[in-house]
Amino acid sequence: MISRSVVVATLLTCVGFCAVPAYAQETESDPHAHHREMMNKAEKKQAQITRVDLRAAQLLDQSGIEVELVEDVIGQRIVVVDFVYTTCTTVCPVLSAVLMQVQGQLGDRLGSEVALVSISVDPQRDTPARLKDYAKKMHAGDGWTWLTGEKSVVDEVLKDFGAYTPNFEDHPAMMLVGDASTGEWARFLGFPGANHIVDKINELAAARTAQSAVRE
Repeated sequence: MISRSVVVATLLTCVGFCAVPAYAQETESDPHAHHREMMNKAEKKQAQITRVDLRAAQLLDQSGIEVELVEDVIGQRIVVVDFVYTTCTTVCPVLSAVLMQVQGQLGDRLGSEVALVSISVDPQRDTPARLKDYAKKMHAGDGWTWLTGEKSVVDEVLKDFGAYTPNFEDHPAMMLVGDASTGEWARFLGFPGANHIVDKINELAAARTAQSAVRE
């Protein structure tokens, strides 16, 4: 389980990057100005039920192993997906810190019942090696997969999730929680708390159990 101090340290690091004067945020020299503005305006919102139609896609995980998104990475598990890039210093570390907390709360459910997936929105620079280093900083364990690949393939995957933007630095802060077996998905915009994510996971797991009981 990830200690509270590690999560707090990660969040404080992000705050350190974010706490810059407004005039500096607005300059063209700041590549993260859009994300800083997003963080200032973002609010924790309730999950929105959404439709996600995933196609087969060959990607690379953080170990450089070729994996198929639907069959190998998600399978029949409940999955939490976020979208990051390794040079981001604002939104992405916060989203990753939330998933660190989710990882800690899931315990041994992670990897068997639930999968965490972080997809790079900057696949041209985010090699598997860079993702692996980033994952280590986030104390990612088994069951948390980091994905990159050919840009054209990754772009199609991002479009399927509703996370594609022509400029990757403008990608929205959001997470999706879905059940691969039922096709039910929920989208969280902004920065949901780990408890909100785990509550949605538990809700989907309960619905799955109820459906199985009905079929029997």
